[in-house]
Amino acid sequence: MAAERRASRRIRTRITLVATAVVTLVLGLGAWGIVSLLAQNLTSGVATRLESELASIADGLDGGLVPAAWIAERDDDSLIAWRTTAAGDTTVVVNADDALALPETAEGNPVRTVIDGEPYLVVGEALDEGTLLLGASLADVDAAVAETGTLLALAVPIAIGLVGLVVWMVAARALAPVDRIRRQVDAIDADALDQRVAVRGTGDEVDLLAATMNRMLSRIEQSYAAQQRFAGDASHELRSPLATMRQYAELAEAHPGATSTAEIADVVRDEGSRMQGTLEGLLLLARLDERSVRASDPVDLAELARVQVARPAGEGVVVDPRGIEPARVAGDARLLRRAVENLVENARRHARERIAIGVRAVDGTALVWVDDDGVGIPVAARERVFDRFVRLDDARSRDAGGSGLGLAIVREIARAHGGSVRVDAAPLGGARIVIELPVAGS
Repeated sequence: MAAERRASRRIRTRITLVATAVVTLVLGLGAWGIVSLLAQNLTSGVATRLESELASIADGLDGGLVPAAWIAERDDDSLIAWRTTAAGDTTVVVNADDALALPETAEGNPVRTVIDGEPYLVVGEALDEGTLLLGASLADVDAAVAETGTLLALAVPIAIGLVGLVVWMVAARALAPVDRIRRQVDAIDADALDQRVAVRGTGDEVDLLAATMNRMLSRIEQSYAAQQRFAGDASHELRSPLATMRQYAELAEAHPGATSTAEIADVVRDEGSRMQGTLEGLLLLARLDERSVRASDPVDLAELARVQVARPAGEGVVVDPRGIEPARVAGDARLLRRAVENLVENARRHARERIAIGVRAVDGTALVWVDDDGVGIPVAARERVFDRFVRLDDARSRDAGGSGLGLAIVREIARAHGGSVRVDAAPLGGARIVIELPVAGS
């Protein structure tokens, strides 16, 4: 449990760090943008004011006003200079002793400079007699920008810390239902596969996760139950021939003349053959369960069906091949041959006089069916006959019923090739078992 708690904390920490990093980047860029925009707007406002005043002053000069008439109207934070173009010297008519330090400026381009240790913004306008320069202090602008930057420098880390705390709490709250589901699933073992995770009914992602876990548990429960039944049936199927052979061996040992060697050999051969068939069927089913079928060669189902027609169907049983038509699929030829063979063998065990084999391609689906004129399969049992080691009541005898794996193998082979198998009523009166497979290239 300690490891799970540490893992949960690591997840929350990673979520918090990522969210905090994103918020830090966003807030940092936002603060820098705010400060830059504020400085630009304030400076722009000063420049606009200076240009407007400069135009007014220039109009006054054109009207014959002497500089002294408007020097007195200037604020202490303003500088005015007049540069004559005749001699190249500068006549200073400003309220600052070092106005000579005003920089050269092109008309319409404000210039930032420092005079007496104080920042100024200077604009100029060229007239016929010289250049008129006007400057204004930027101390208030710089102070406002610095104050804003200081406030943001203090506010952004606090905001980042609050966001990190909120994200940590939200992540813990969001992961709590997931941790609850994990603990509930972790507590379910093989003896409690019927338990399910509680669904809150909110319809959110956590509920979807709980529903998914419940479906998975249902599949595990069904698989486990099937494995238990399979193990029990398989052990029974393998114990029976072994017990028969052992009984005959003990009988021959106790009564040497009671049983002939030929009879014992027949029993051992028959029961050994039955065991071999059961084991081969189990191994094939294990392969199919692992989805280890990889071959995708072109297979002619009609040819596979004709091979079965050529085989003996049993005394007094006639095979009708008239329903066989061309149909090709992609898959494992050996497995598909086994599936068709199992269908024919199943029909042979239950047929009275006739078996019909058909192959046809319809709308991109290849159909293979085998009919018999036996007693048929009840509707209620048409799905159960494909379970492993299942024999219906009228086919329970070992001579007629086989190992109970034939149709199960057919279904798994069909599934491995992307198809399915079903039971219908046959026109002959018995059962029709149909394999449906996708046609090659469809």
